[in-house]
Amino acid sequence: MRATAPMDVATDQLIRDVTEDDAEAVQKIYAHHVLHGTASYDYEPPSVEDTLAKIRRIMAPGWPFLVAARGDDVAGYCYATQFRDREGYRFTCENSIYVHPNWLGRGVGKQLLKALLPRASACGFRTMIAVIGGAEPASIGVHASCGFEEVGRLRAVGFKHGRWLDNVYMQRSLMDQE
Repeated sequence: MRATAPMDVATDQLIRDVTEDDAEAVQKIYAHHVLHGTASYDYEPPSVEDTLAKIRRIMAPGWPFLVAARGDDVAGYCYATQFRDREGYRFTCENSIYVHPNWLGRGVGKQLLKALLPRASACGFRTMIAVIGGAEPASIGVHASCGFEEVGRLRAVGFKHGRWLDNVYMQRSLMDQE
């Protein structure tokens, strides 16, 4: 992924479905967050092959996996999966959003989340959950700006970069997306 000049998020960003050709870009974005952030509690980034397998797993049941594209670059990605694997959770999804470090703070995450909401609703999900590792303030802010409410906090449940981390749970109804 090459760095590009700043662009206006609203006009120059294309939100589209992920393709298998995006696996390397998605892997690199996630790898950065694994190695330098606290949103993921992974310590080692997955391989490109593992990332491709994940893309296929999410797309197989028709769940949304989106990328924010800027020309040939992927500025970020998001997806929704069933919150838990038991049948009773089939109407509740969990989102994941990761933004390329060159595009942090430019509205990419919010645009991705806004695009994800109706797509998740169209899959039959009625509620979306955000599990925010490290209680990342930027992620909490993005979710709050899109109608999510904090519904819980698990204190000191993750350990990374030499410190204990909280998880914040946020929730939003998708009923208005129908």
